[in-house]
Amino acid sequence: MPTNTHILFPLVCLCFALCTLHVSSSDSDSLILSCGSSSGGVGDDGRKWEPDSKYLVSSGNSIPAEAQYQDPSLPSKTPYLSARIFTSESTYKISVKPKKRYWVRFHFYPSTYSSLDPSDAFFSVIANGVTLLNNFSASITAKALTQAYIFREYSLAPLNSDHLNIAFKPSDKHDGAFAFVNGIEVSPMPDLFDSATLVGFSDQSVESQSANLQTMFRLNVGGQYISASNDSGLTRTWYDDSPYLDAAAIGVTDEASKNVTIHYKDLPAHVAPVDVYRTLRSMGPEYEVNKNYNLTWVFRVDGNFTYLARLHFCDIQSTKINQVVFDIFINNQTAEANADVIAWTGAIAVPMYKDYAIYVSDGQGDEELRVALHPSISMKPEFYDSLLNGLEIFKLNDTTGNLAGPNPEPSAMLAKAESEAAKSFAPSKSSSNVTVIGGAAGGAAAFGIVAALCIAVYQRKKRVPGTESNASSWLPIYGNSHTTASKSTISGKSTTSTHVSSRDGGNCRHFSLEEIKQATKNFDESYVIGVGGFGKVYKGVIDGTTKVAIKRSNPSSEQGVHEFRTEIEMLSKLRHRHLVSLIGFCDEDNEMALVYDYMAYGTLREHLYKGNKPHLSWKQRLEICIGAARGLHYLHTGAKYIIIHRDVKTTNILLDENWVAKVSDFGLSKTGPELNQTHVSTVVKGSFGYLDPEYYRRQQLTEKSDVYSFGVVLFEVLCARPALNPSLSKEQVSLADWALHCQRKGTNIEDIIDPHLKGKIKPECLKKFTETAYKCLSDQGIDRPSMGDLLWNLEFALQLQENLEDAKQDSGSAENSNSGELHNCPMRLHFSNLSLGSENDISEQSDDSNTNAIFSQIVNPKGR
Repeated sequence: MPTNTHILFPLVCLCFALCTLHVSSSDSDSLILSCGSSSGGVGDDGRKWEPDSKYLVSSGNSIPAEAQYQDPSLPSKTPYLSARIFTSESTYKISVKPKKRYWVRFHFYPSTYSSLDPSDAFFSVIANGVTLLNNFSASITAKALTQAYIFREYSLAPLNSDHLNIAFKPSDKHDGAFAFVNGIEVSPMPDLFDSATLVGFSDQSVESQSANLQTMFRLNVGGQYISASNDSGLTRTWYDDSPYLDAAAIGVTDEASKNVTIHYKDLPAHVAPVDVYRTLRSMGPEYEVNKNYNLTWVFRVDGNFTYLARLHFCDIQSTKINQVVFDIFINNQTAEANADVIAWTGAIAVPMYKDYAIYVSDGQGDEELRVALHPSISMKPEFYDSLLNGLEIFKLNDTTGNLAGPNPEPSAMLAKAESEAAKSFAPSKSSSNVTVIGGAAGGAAAFGIVAALCIAVYQRKKRVPGTESNASSWLPIYGNSHTTASKSTISGKSTTSTHVSSRDGGNCRHFSLEEIKQATKNFDESYVIGVGGFGKVYKGVIDGTTKVAIKRSNPSSEQGVHEFRTEIEMLSKLRHRHLVSLIGFCDEDNEMALVYDYMAYGTLREHLYKGNKPHLSWKQRLEICIGAARGLHYLHTGAKYIIIHRDVKTTNILLDENWVAKVSDFGLSKTGPELNQTHVSTVVKGSFGYLDPEYYRRQQLTEKSDVYSFGVVLFEVLCARPALNPSLSKEQVSLADWALHCQRKGTNIEDIIDPHLKGKIKPECLKKFTETAYKCLSDQGIDRPSMGDLLWNLEFALQLQENLEDAKQDSGSAENSNSGELHNCPMRLHFSNLSLGSENDISEQSDDSNTNAIFSQIVNPKGR
């Protein structure tokens, strides 16, 4: 009998707890709502989401809805495939504990719900009088950030109420506006914030205890992605810091050895998980080099706000004071001089953090936050180095209680082009209204992979540029760049070139600035079709009827004169069907612009997983890969010297109106080694997720580095997901690592491919394709195929897909045929693109016996 009593009492308590509406009965309780769902669900991270209806004050002006499309990059079906739609102001009322700080997190997936256009969703979100979002458009934000979904996290100051009211209010500035949300999280949190030193005013501090904050960035510096389930109890997400590093000086990463234990001592363990403090980024072992550069991270933020930067430190290498001493700069102001982690903590492997506050104004070019570290030379430390383990950046509310920033503003042309592309998927040469995003030509979405890593990368408020250039403050003229000032005349107009020599630009057209302005209607914002690392890309018309893409240099771009000259130098000498064509350039009055052929169907990436395009068939994907491989093979073997692209990725593969693939963006390209060399020693450059690990380790560049990057592209095409997706579990963040992990584990490749391709790829074709892609990802370049072998195998895979039986018959008959049969072989296209000169030099050589011997394997296709 006593046993039954002991069982009954907990059951009664449990029933009572379930009946109450209080969200936080203890500090560990959290409310996780799947909005619009009738039954909730379990997310891929194992967390249980509950329905939201009982927390709505009134549900009469809201409707539940289901997304009509599941983007492959979504981290989980729950909560993103259900939504709560609000046609008028509606409020969630959630019970909370007074005087307690809470996390509030929102999940938005701007898809089509109940036939509503996601572009009409403009709304505000207000929590107990604090404006979190104002006139917010998840659709515009997702497009600008090239993300499928948006995540926002806030830390609300302790309330003097036992209820948290979260109001969703459709905008009154847009006809037919509505609000929506897919998921809401409300979690109690410990006191993480106190006061922060105000940068530039060492005697002043900013009080953050009573402030409302928005999480802008949370980085595991030198380490990998940490999911919410692996956080130190606060369900935060920590991202890789690599995309935010400035320039090529990225330092080195290090991890504590297994026998090193992190001792939190007086620091609460919930401040950051142990994995943050076990890894770090330092400047590297070359101490003389370290004296001459800063280890810098750069972030885009909203102007007119104060920001709190929290730097996490844990020295896992030094044991004594004055071994590593460094200065900390934030926006070029000294935040901390002579920082010595061992002096602060008293021992090795003891974590701590420092908080700094800085105000960011809203002036031209000001909306940026830079954190930099540099060895303290004056202290004469034992090692000239610096280190950082973690970095968090929070926005503090302004004096009106506002935390909302502006929407990024993609051009109207971009939205219209994407809409028209979805309606008219089948291309037509004669169609005059084919205006799909294109002409990205060298990075229109180059920042897209980086944005996929961000939880809240905020774009600058775009301003209409004036007619006068103001580049004198940003455009350096390098004395050792071998440039000359030259005069050129176009249509009777004289232009002054200060950065491009006649040798570099002699093979392409020189445009005057007036011609560029005329083509773009004076750089009209409505003509913008993309934004990349170099700057904005405009659609334009030259010579009355010729459509072009014009890439205009951005004064704050990290790419500069060198990349500008490299692009001209490379493309002006290269002509190939599968390389984007450079028509000309402008270099006048400190304006730099490149003019390319207009690519009507934009980048390969946006047709794989952006969600706004019809799905490419497998055959289309193969043909696009083959085209891109032909262009790269020409670079490696067909020019007068080897050219290594160094930035192969899906945003640099463009599609014209006939879906012909063309490789673009040669700003990072390098000429290959001499005949007696095996590699080029160079500073590592490229895009994270595509970077050859051997090149990264050894800083020795070969054409096999392009092959590795192309291997990542092949898996991107097969799986329809980004090369890096930090929202996934740790082992799945990197597509290359995940593919190799699946290979080692013997996972069926069908389990990771694009769901729209399942059952549509012939097994023999899939086997050949994946074998080729895996070889490209070999850790050592010597184990990877050449681009020629790679191209051959892709064409063979296409042949298997088109008609396996015919391919076998052709293979058998070809063995007994003479060389004249090559003309009828389906693989003949391969021969026509394996030229040793430019495309203009290709001649009908199929009758040449030597040529037939060279390409005998094409006649007898068995793969390599």
